[in-house]
Amino acid sequence: MYSSLQLALKYLNYRVTAANGKGHGIHSPFVFDFITNVLTDRTEYDDYNEVEKLRKQLLNDQTILTIEDHGAGSSSGSKERSVSSIARHAVKSKKYAQLLYRIVKYYRPHSIVELGTSLGITTSYLALASPGGNVFTLEGAPEIAGTARKNFETLEVRNVKLIEGNFNYTLPSVLYHLASVDLAFIDGNHRREPTENYFHWLLEESNTNSIFIFDDIHWSKGMEQAWEHIKAHPVVRCSIDLFFIGIIFFRQEFKEKQHFSIRF
Repeated sequence: MYSSLQLALKYLNYRVTAANGKGHGIHSPFVFDFITNVLTDRTEYDDYNEVEKLRKQLLNDQTILTIEDHGAGSSSGSKERSVSSIARHAVKSKKYAQLLYRIVKYYRPHSIVELGTSLGITTSYLALASPGGNVFTLEGAPEIAGTARKNFETLEVRNVKLIEGNFNYTLPSVLYHLASVDLAFIDGNHRREPTENYFHWLLEESNTNSIFIFDDIHWSKGMEQAWEHIKAHPVVRCSIDLFFIGIIFFRQEFKEKQHFSIRF
């Protein structure tokens, strides 16, 4: 994991070198459409208020959970954390969670896979954006999964199936029963080898319209290496680097690979 100073310097470089966040100078019609209709969409959807109301409650919840962490940075088998701490440090921010909502709402994926349920905030955004779709979300820590289930009930989210356990076992099982993965959000193990493995497993069930989204692509040297590996895969036709997340497209309309870094 990069230090706070290293990450700040990388972010500064991204802000200086990335393309304009309003689409100026973007020659790809698809990416320009993504910027104007998804990235910069300022609509205040009703679902935003409901999920953010729950987030505020979680930020004040001092309930202690025992966490079995299988991801990066977890040298010990388990540890205790409050719900408020998890909501503050491990849940995707409003800005990015709502971007995921808009991506799903605009491109209408039917089958969605999420690695890393956490408290279910991002999961709820994904599910509410696609009421006619199905969200399969994977979580390694049982007590966090239990809290997420309660949050789904609070928001009356019905189209989510939560699977507990180590991703190395649960993801292949989920994919075996799916005909296709239309959208995947990978936010559960911030290490190079597992991230690359998840990509290749998901790739087997992808289609030309699939969208893969990777969290914290600049979190560490290993994650940056994983991001480069993913971008370089022959099936990947377009990538968008928003610094804190990276988005992959497989659309055949891209005759040549195109990679974009866009301010957001």
